[in-house]
Amino acid sequence: MTAVTDENQGNGTAAGGGPQEGEAPGKDDGRWDDGLIARRAAAVDGSGGADSAGADSRTRGRGRSRTGSASASASAAVSAADEDDVRPQVEAYVPSGGPLPTRLDALRELVGLSRARLDRDTLTEAGRVLDEAAARQRLSSRHTVVAIAGATGSGKSTLFNALAGAQISDTGLRRPTTSQPIACSWTDGAAGLLDRLAIPGRLRRRPHPGPAASDEALQGLVLVDLPDHDSAATAHRDQVDRVLALVDAVIWVVDPEKYADAALHERYLRPLAGHAEVTFVVLNQIDRLPGEAAELVLDDLRRLLDEDGMALGEHGEPGATVMSLSALTGDGVPELRELVGRFVQDRTAATRRLSADVDAAAARLRPVYVAEGRPGLGERAREEFTDRLAEAVGAAAAGQAAEREWRRNAGRACGTPWLRLWRWYESRGLPGSLDRMGQALTPPEEELTARQRVEQAVRIVADDAADGLPAPWAQAVREAAFTGAKGLPEALDELAVKAGAGPAKGSGRSSGKKAGKSSGKASDKTSETSSGTAAGASHGGGRAGSAGRGGPATGVALGGRPAKPPRPKWWPAAVLVQASMTLIQIFGGLWLLGQIVGVLEPGLVTPALIMLAGVVGGPLVEWSCAAAIRGPARRYGQDAERRLREAAAACGRARVLDPVSAELVRYREVRERYAAVTEFSTTGR
Repeated sequence: MTAVTDENQGNGTAAGGGPQEGEAPGKDDGRWDDGLIARRAAAVDGSGGADSAGADSRTRGRGRSRTGSASASASAAVSAADEDDVRPQVEAYVPSGGPLPTRLDALRELVGLSRARLDRDTLTEAGRVLDEAAARQRLSSRHTVVAIAGATGSGKSTLFNALAGAQISDTGLRRPTTSQPIACSWTDGAAGLLDRLAIPGRLRRRPHPGPAASDEALQGLVLVDLPDHDSAATAHRDQVDRVLALVDAVIWVVDPEKYADAALHERYLRPLAGHAEVTFVVLNQIDRLPGEAAELVLDDLRRLLDEDGMALGEHGEPGATVMSLSALTGDGVPELRELVGRFVQDRTAATRRLSADVDAAAARLRPVYVAEGRPGLGERAREEFTDRLAEAVGAAAAGQAAEREWRRNAGRACGTPWLRLWRWYESRGLPGSLDRMGQALTPPEEELTARQRVEQAVRIVADDAADGLPAPWAQAVREAAFTGAKGLPEALDELAVKAGAGPAKGSGRSSGKKAGKSSGKASDKTSETSSGTAAGASHGGGRAGSAGRGGPATGVALGGRPAKPPRPKWWPAAVLVQASMTLIQIFGGLWLLGQIVGVLEPGLVTPALIMLAGVVGGPLVEWSCAAAIRGPARRYGQDAERRLREAAAACGRARVLDPVSAELVRYREVRERYAAVTEFSTTGR
């Protein structure tokens, strides 16, 4: 295909195979390529490589054009001319050096980071823009492809011929006249661009030798005449849409009758408003308008374009070029040729077009990347999640049970033997005692309530984290939270049980390891540490804590022996004093009994006082100890609650908060990439 298109872009022959008589030499070795290249294509295909085939075919063409001149000097002259013409037929793309490469890289990273979170249809347009940008950058940057588009009867083919200086595209009264895109290239090297547009070789032309062909400003222009965009033939409209998505710029030709056509504005001009800098809007056939009517229609056309959102390049500002002309009479055509020439020589049309495509793709992606407000997990949301887990796991109940256990142990150690005996009898004799109630299993409805509380906590924190996020990312955050929450109630149950159990035969660390295994890999280390430190937190922090219902403490930890609170250093002294009070009571009582029996001499006052001192001193010591342990017991209960709360928070963090935070970090990454894509927007989108 390269050899064929190079030949097509090079020197041509007439339909009969030889040069037409009277043809003036053009800029490139003097022949007008009329597009009838089938005969030369066959010769090129059999000659080898692309470049050598093109050069060889040009040599043979020149040789045929000099039939009757077989002298050696003429052949040497032809060979010398070929050796001098060493310009490459396909020129490489020259990077613009502007922000476009950075934006394309950011868009490519954005698409890559989003594939797992967004559906394929959402990223289709961005992927197409990246593919087309890569394809365009592989081709010549010294050529500018400009399409001429318009409605039926607007005169676009006539304008195409006027710019080319030759009757290249057919014109007539029959509609539609143009059925396939026709290209006219002013210089060589545009074969790859025309291949990209899928324009066959038979429809590729060169301008007629003359002022249009020799215009230096138009060197590098590739002009394409498109079928009618409102054609009754669906295939024609499809070709227009396909080519318009690939060209560097477009000249819209409108006429006084159809310049306000809804099909033009709603289907093309309004969606392509961001491409204003590579858009020309030409009001043709002004020769049909009398007096000042042309200016009135042109002003109304500008108004419609402004309503379409298309910026107009007036007063030196960037935007669409709007002008009026008559392609039939030539009025205004030189001005358009001059504008197009400056546009082509600027050589930024391809970059502007690609930048506008990136802007359009970014505008379509805005709803899935730009959040309302500042979504995320704040400290307040984290604290509330921890509070709900602590409530579900029964941290407060475990703390209260630990505090009661401390006081119960103090009462056993520092209380009077008679009161301890009564409490023991009460606990053993009454079937409805607290200890027996605590040993009962937790009702199933309370288990269900705890599970519901955990699920509610996860749902609330997921909603808080997803609040304000675009729908796909909000869904990803919720899925991460709910996936991590699977097995969380069971893990919290195990964690609370191990936290309330003392070391059976090993240490709290080994117990923590078992709890960590049951709570999942995500919380192994957390469970090991927290359950090890929380071991011995409360005698009643086992099953009651795991149920998290605020119900009675069991006083028995499953899976291990009851944990006993540590005793302060002054407890032995208090126990000794209480024992002394008991001995004093016994001593005084025996003394009185001996006097009553008559074994000892009478004297009731002294033994009565001694016994009274023991009777009063025992409760006084117990009361003093109860007052003294109130603060430590409260702190011990708070510490037990804190440890279980931290253990539950660590488990919830590992299973729920960390996955949610990872999704939020991923969203922030794609949001930064999206900001990089839109940072240097040329359309303000």
